[in-house]
Amino acid sequence: MKMSYPFAYFIILVLSICFSLSLPVYADEKIELSDRQTIYVPAYSHIYSGNKETPFLLTVTLSIRNIDPKHQIKITVVDYYETQGKLLKKYLEKPVILNPLESLRYVIPERDKAGGSGANFIVEWISDKFVNPPIVESIMIGTQSQQGISFTSRGKTIITYK
Repeated sequence: MKMSYPFAYFIILVLSICFSLSLPVYADEKIELSDRQTIYVPAYSHIYSGNKETPFLLTVTLSIRNIDPKHQIKITVVDYYETQGKLLKKYLEKPVILNPLESLRYVIPERDKAGGSGANFIVEWISDKFVNPPIVESIMIGTQSQQGISFTSRGKTIITYK
């Protein structure tokens, strides 16, 4: 079957228009402003390797990033829990202000394995305006012999009952 030239040009024109439009594409992402959140952040002070479940110790960094370009947020809680849910450490005695695009970090050293493979953080923040919620994630990194490993876990907003 032979295509006529006007039809072929029409198809090329339609495809060119479709490919030249630059519409943003998001992977299941909605931008929602908020004025407060409680965020659960998975962390791993160690993971297991091999058949004997040998612990591979990791340094954990909790990163809190205010991604709002115009407004500050107030971090009110940064708590670290171990695998069974027992509170290990409260990092804040008083709230900390994070200015626009400012970041904050807390480090659990590699030698501190108290958190275990199910460690986690609870981070709470508030703002007097609706803002872009911060990015809160944990970064784990470790080396043994000639083996190195690193990975991240993104926090998830949870509902708390007070």
